[in-house]
Order: sequence, then structure tokens, then C-alpha cells
Amino acid sequence: MMNRSACITLFLAVVAWYCESASADVAGSRPNIVFVMADDMGWGQPGFNGGNPKLTPNMDRLASEGMRLNEFYTHSVCAPTRSAFLTGRYAFRTWSDWRSEDFGKPSYLAKLGLELAHNERGEPTRRIHALDTDERTIAEALRDAGYFTSLIGKWHLGEWLPEHLPMGQGFQHQYGHYAWGIDYFTKTIVHNAPARFAVYDWHRNQRPVQEDGYATDLFAAEAERVIAERKNDDRPFFMYVAFNAVHGPLNPPPGFQGAADDPMAIREAMLKRLDTALGRISDAIDQHGFRDNTVFIFTNDNGPVLEELSQPFRGTKNTTFEGGVRQPAIIRWPGHTEPGTSKDGLMFIADFFPTFVTLAGGSHTQPRPIDGIDMNSMLFEGGQSKRDEIVFDVSGSVRMPTIRRGDFKLMGDALYNIANDPFERSDVASEHPLLVAELKTRLSEIGEERPPLGDKPLLMDPPLPYVYGLEEQEDVPAWLIQAVEKVRATQPKEWVEGETPWPKAPIGPDASKMTGLKDEVVK
Repeated sequence: MMNRSACITLFLAVVAWYCESASADVAGSRPNIVFVMADDMGWGQPGFNGGNPKLTPNMDRLASEGMRLNEFYTHSVCAPTRSAFLTGRYAFRTWSDWRSEDFGKPSYLAKLGLELAHNERGEPTRRIHALDTDERTIAEALRDAGYFTSLIGKWHLGEWLPEHLPMGQGFQHQYGHYAWGIDYFTKTIVHNAPARFAVYDWHRNQRPVQEDGYATDLFAAEAERVIAERKNDDRPFFMYVAFNAVHGPLNPPPGFQGAADDPMAIREAMLKRLDTALGRISDAIDQHGFRDNTVFIFTNDNGPVLEELSQPFRGTKNTTFEGGVRQPAIIRWPGHTEPGTSKDGLMFIADFFPTFVTLAGGSHTQPRPIDGIDMNSMLFEGGQSKRDEIVFDVSGSVRMPTIRRGDFKLMGDALYNIANDPFERSDVASEHPLLVAELKTRLSEIGEERPPLGDKPLLMDPPLPYVYGLEEQEDVPAWLIQAVEKVRATQPKEWVEGETPWPKAPIGPDASKMTGLKDEVVK
């Protein structure tokens, strides 16, 4: 009979063998990849981060089945995060720190020294801005590696020219909306800045589609359908499900029983519906036998519009405080992530690009360098993070120039020690003048790498389309025109001078202390 010491030695040897086997080299293992992203969800909203567990049982279940990342970061606004995810590059390199709709808003254009454009008929319109087609996206990299690629949900990297739409950027299947934030029922965007009226924005494979239902539910149903179809396809698949929930407008889901004038009750109902949708996707993966060979990721694009939803962190969407850029993130890959665990170490949204390419056995060769770091060793092999720096914004961005290096984060002139002060209560810049100078120099130097913007000569014409997508103007169906006209009939026809239906460009580190239903307000 073994003595106690021998038993312990054997036990540790078995554990070590198991861990080594489970963490074997994952390069080229070609798992399916399902990447689910929420929109404007706060760090403190999921139950596993201190939120109401009754609202997020599926998020919490996924957290118990997978590994949580404690220091996962994004940019502080929708489009920059999405471009960094798709390209593996900081948003400023692709000018995605400026959103497409910003090029129809005078206060944003003024920050670039530009004026609002007018077409040849003298009508004010939007300059065309989108993710450059010369960028290599993760969808293109995985498609070229033999994956089926699908985007379900929000795009927000161009809504007009076909080469700027998802199927022009590597996705073989598309479903959802192109622009920033749809009404969950009417499928319209409230305005097409500088035009002040609604535009239809609901498409499948880049053709307008007429569907009744709540957007969150419809995205889940499409994901279920596409996953089921993969059983008849030998290719591994990459599915990017980009929910618009819980982004505004505040549209309560069907069956909502709360007060119509209680915005927090509406937000909670929208969150619960998002959670249900996440559960439907997880169940579909399991039901069709893909669980063990699928890297399933759930995260969020940027902070919430209300600071109380960021708790315990400071800040909101559109700020680079922790509440704007630190996101909940869960990764589940049975046999490679240990259930119910968490992982420390910096990781940035751009890191998924090289990580996924390695998993797929794809090519890392491309004309433009990336900022992402392959994190397979950290995520699946028990290693530490290789990242020590994150550049959130640089001079010339809409938002405050900000850099994180090691334990410290510089925001403009303010310095925070995130390790000792994660809630950013104390500016310690005066205690570390040399570090402040060093980080400012670094921000200045890397900001010099921003490419020229160019003249932006292409204009959206007509300035107020019925539907997004240039090619979708060719034969706009009668049902679509009727639906849009019905929405436009309810919208204001006159505005006080200087007022617009969209917020003005943010200014300063606290630019987005949110109020009401607006996404950003000037302070």
C-alpha cells in the first residue's frame, strides 16, 4: 500500500500529465470559433461580476463552464473596437477611431478641420468613411484558411459602398444591420447625419429583408439556423455574433411588464433578453455536437452609457477610464480552458486576430503590421500574458489620448496606478514626472504612425436614402418605403437652431457622463 507521500506524488503527476495533455500545442487545431459581442454592457451588469444573477443566468453559466479574463480591454466606442477586432490593429491606424456617421456631423468634422460636404445639387450630405478595403480582416484570414465565415448582427464599419460591407470584407454570410444603432422593432436607424430622418437597416447577404420581431431574438434565431447548417459542411466555421443589445434606443422586449417610463427597468429587460439569446446560441452549439471543438467567446465592445453600470469602475462608454475600456470576457473551450476559473494579465481586443489565425493554421503574412499579440499560450497553455502596453487613443482621435503600460495608465495629463488604484481615484502624475514624460513621448511617437486621412471625396448620394447600401438603392421595395415613411412621419420636422438629433463631439476625459437616452454629451 502506498504511503501518503507517494499518493500525493502520484496525484500531482497525474494532474501535471492532464494539464500538459489539455494544454498541448493548439496551433493548427482548427476549432470552430464563435465570438459573441454585446454592445454597451457594463462591467458590473453580469451576475458573475456582481450584477443581478436573475438577469444573466446564461452568462453566469458560461462563466462557470469557461475561463474569465480579469484584464481584457477594448477601445471605448463601438466602431473602434470592431475594427481592432477585425484587423488586429489599433483603431487610429485605420481611422476607425472616427466612425462613419461622424463624417456627417459638423462638430466632429470641425475637429478634423473639415466642413460638412454638399453634393452637386447643393444638398448637405455625408462623406463616405469606412474600414479600408486594403485592410486584411480576420474573416479574410480565416476564409483563406478554409473556414466558413459568418457575421450576424451589427457591422458599424461602413454602410454604403459594397466593398465596405461585410461580404466585401471576408464574410460569406451576413445578417443584421450596417450602422450604429437600430430600433429593435422597426429596424431603422433614427437619423442619417446630416439628414435628420430614419433609414432602414436590416439585411441578409446584403439585400434588404422584411422581418417582424425583436432584433435580439432574430439574431439568436439566425445563429441557431447557421449553426444547424454547419452539420452538413466539413469546413470549420467562424461565427461573429455582434448583438446591438444593450445599446439604445431603449426598446423593451416583447412581454415587458415594467413601467414604460422606467429606463432602468427597460435596460434590465433588454439585458435579460440578451442573456436568453446567448443561452440559445450556446445550446445550439451543444445540440449539434460542436461543443468540444468550439472556442466559444462572450465579451462586450465598450463601457455602458451610465456609470452606475460600470461599477466598481469609474467611467462610461466614450471615456478611457476603466469603466469605458475594461470588459467582461469569457472563453470556453473544453479540454483547453478550466471551468470556473479566471485569468489575470493584459489582453486587448486586437489580440484575437493572431490568436485565431494560429488556431486555424492560417497565414500570418500580410502587408500591414498588426498590433495584436498571439495569446494562445496565455489562454490555453497556462502561460502569462505577453502584453505590457495598450494604446487606447492618440492625438487626433475623437477621444482623450490614453496609454496603459504595466501598472500605469496615462490619460491626457493624468496618471493612474491601475494595480493599486483600479478605480482611478488618485492622479499620481506629480509623483512620477519622468514616467509621464516617457508615456507622452510614446503616445506622440506612435501617433505619428497614423496614415493620412485623404480628401474623402466620395459622398453618400442620395443624402437621405430609404435603405443603407448603394447597390440596395436599385430597386427599393414598396414595403420598405412604406415602413420608413411611417417612422419618418413620427419624427420632428423642425429643430431649434444649433440642436440636432445626434450628440455633439465629446470633449475631455469626462465627456460621456451620460444623461437620458443620448449616447454622449459634451461636458
